[in-house]
Amino acid sequence: MTAEFGLAALWFAATLAVLQIALSVIALRRGRADVAAAMRPVAIIQGALVALAMAALIACFLGSDMSVALVATNSHSAKPWLYKFAGAWGNHEGSMLLWVTILGLAGAGVAQFEQRLPERTLIATLGAQAAIALGFYAFLLFASNPFARLDPAPRDGAGLNPLLQDPGLAFHPPTLYAGYVGLSVAFSFAVGALVTRDVGPVFARAMRPWVLGAWVFLTLGITAGSYWAYYELGWGGWWFWDPTENASLMPWLAATALLHSVSVLATRDGLRAWTIMLAVVAFSMSMIGTFLVRSGILTSVHAFAVDPTRGSFILALLVIYIGGALALFGARVGTVRQGNVFDPLSREGSLVVNNLLLSVILGVVLIGTFYPIVAGAMGTQLSVGAPFFDQTVGPLALILVAVMAAGPLMRWRRDEAAAVIERLQWPIAAALFAVVGVFVLGGWIGVLSLAGLGLAAGLAVASVAPLAKRNLRRAPLTLWGMVVAHLGVAVSLAGMAASSAFTTERLAAVYVGDPVRVAGFTVTLDGVRPVIGDNWTALEARLLVRDGDDAPLVLHPQVRYFTTPMTTTNESAIATLGGGQLYTVLGALGDDGRWQLRLWWKPFVTLIWLGGAMIALGGALSIVGHQWRGWQRRRRRADMEWFA
Repeated sequence: MTAEFGLAALWFAATLAVLQIALSVIALRRGRADVAAAMRPVAIIQGALVALAMAALIACFLGSDMSVALVATNSHSAKPWLYKFAGAWGNHEGSMLLWVTILGLAGAGVAQFEQRLPERTLIATLGAQAAIALGFYAFLLFASNPFARLDPAPRDGAGLNPLLQDPGLAFHPPTLYAGYVGLSVAFSFAVGALVTRDVGPVFARAMRPWVLGAWVFLTLGITAGSYWAYYELGWGGWWFWDPTENASLMPWLAATALLHSVSVLATRDGLRAWTIMLAVVAFSMSMIGTFLVRSGILTSVHAFAVDPTRGSFILALLVIYIGGALALFGARVGTVRQGNVFDPLSREGSLVVNNLLLSVILGVVLIGTFYPIVAGAMGTQLSVGAPFFDQTVGPLALILVAVMAAGPLMRWRRDEAAAVIERLQWPIAAALFAVVGVFVLGGWIGVLSLAGLGLAAGLAVASVAPLAKRNLRRAPLTLWGMVVAHLGVAVSLAGMAASSAFTTERLAAVYVGDPVRVAGFTVTLDGVRPVIGDNWTALEARLLVRDGDDAPLVLHPQVRYFTTPMTTTNESAIATLGGGQLYTVLGALGDDGRWQLRLWWKPFVTLIWLGGAMIALGGALSIVGHQWRGWQRRRRRADMEWFA
């Protein structure tokens, strides 16, 4: 009965979405206050119902209910409980239900907590959010039912993709989906503001926490996904420019641009039309990512390849939502006032350049991702890989970093060139010093790597410059958030550049007892033994890693064999040593009795993920800072009203 309960909850949630849309239309057309008041509880109950549906699906997986087709095809009774739990969304239907669950809970959160928007704009916003949810409810109920029964039911099930049997499955998809859904809320806010012609600072301040939250979750999701792929796939890289990796990067790029734009609108009443447009683009990118991963047009370890019919359904939703929003934008953009103006040489001007560069990078990634797909549909098979993206996105990203360093050191509205150059003298000096130092110590490492290390040093100095001559205890959290996030970008950039420039790789075929040298380390294959896991068997190597005369470090890379489904995976073993990581992979046994070993030394590679965590932390500090400031403002207003 658990599956039937979940399906019923999903149907009731869809019904309430229809009701919520109807109430929104009635309230906007007739100005009925009683109808408007009913929207909040309807949205809250809808969120609770879809959460119950997700809980029911998780219960089916934890209970190994093989009569549910989704459980039978994506789980196994012998699987560890964590992978049963996370396996509920490690598939197409379950991941879409999780997507809709977060969407419903976000709508409930807006209904419960949003107090700043004018009533009419809030009504239109909740109506737009319900319209988005309704489309995905329809997709689940009519094209991808997660609760469909299977008769007869198998005893054990087909099992979960072994590449997904990792703790990362419990963290990576939910954080990404939370980011996608946060962008859907920003999209609904933009639609609501266009419907009521109420685009201004109040609307921006209400939307900003959702944009910040979406950006934080996307940053965490991308960072965690990068590290998961790094250690799980056994190829030693942290970013492959895979189309489904790009599917998460594109919304993040758009959200980053939107974040800066909405901040200008909230604090300086500028970039009104630009903010609305970016909200539409950001959600468009999340929809495009959903289409890419679930349309069946991609073959990737990240993708839930399904039949084209489902992809067509998602494509239709994309056309309806984004096409409708663009049509509304075109019809109402003339009613959006310009807002405050500013000089090109100002902090606002730097943010406009920042957003333009992000938009160009987004366009390059979008074209590079879709061009092979379009060419393939026309009968031409080609690939667009890392060399293309490195050579196009790389220089643009470095220019973006330079603008990022200069922007916070400029004044709002208007500044003087001489004053800006004076404030930038220390960041410029740090960048030049880093370039010269790296060149002297490491030689020529390539333009992009050398420029990346130099700009990372310059950005690091520029990031902390706004704290100079301040009482650090009284510095607002929003300022700390910007400093930490920008410093995180510098840390990540340094890790990317150093890892790309100085990575050492060694491929070797060795007998047991043979030593291999890689970047000053001696790695000796001490033996290979069979081991048994919860639902797999493996051959596990024992590697002794020595650095000089120090005691050896032991690493255990594995080749794992899964029976349900039949799959072989390479499980890397990684040691973090000083300023980098030693990455080891065990290969096959050759006919001559020698084992294949792949060894990498990756200096400073951990800075990539440390920087990502710092970027997310900076966003979280900004959320807390803005909410704290808003709470203080409301408390002061309430105190003044009480005394009056």
